[in-house]
Amino acid sequence: MRITISGKNIEITEGLRAAVEDKLSRLEKYFAPDTIVNVTLSVSKKRFQKMEVTIPVKGNIIRAEQESDDMYVTIDLVEEIIEAQLKKYRQKLVNRQQNAGSFKQEFVEAEEPEEEEEVKIIRSKKFGMKPMFPEDACVQMELLGHTFYVFRNAETDEVNVVYKRKDGNYGLIETDN
Repeated sequence: MRITISGKNIEITEGLRAAVEDKLSRLEKYFAPDTIVNVTLSVSKKRFQKMEVTIPVKGNIIRAEQESDDMYVTIDLVEEIIEAQLKKYRQKLVNRQQNAGSFKQEFVEAEEPEEEEEVKIIRSKKFGMKPMFPEDACVQMELLGHTFYVFRNAETDEVNVVYKRKDGNYGLIETDN
């Protein structure tokens, strides 16, 4: 695994770098040696310590984000989240017999306890999408009381998603064709 660490509003000290690398090195048992792990550490205005980890794997992205008052606690929490995600993702690889090129073979073939739940879609919706601007989509999302909203962008005629971020701001997801 190759770990890349960057910081926003924080100096990455040797101690912090060592803590991140030590904790994330526990994930090496799952990944192939050429897997890239991107880590961003940041401090918000409210002095929360935040860590984001992104691991691109064969057409998917494994991502975890966590914040707390202490960066070392945050590092522990993120590592636990990623490990839980990997166990779920492994079950998907095994069930669908997908290419697991980013993972070590022992991880994919290991026996898994029966307690893991399979992802089940319990509800499906169809709706028409009239073109609107992202700002209008945010207003519509708020009116519906949702945390995200799918719409056709009036400027690009592409399907986009607006979502409410944890910090109270809005995000826009655009497709890359």
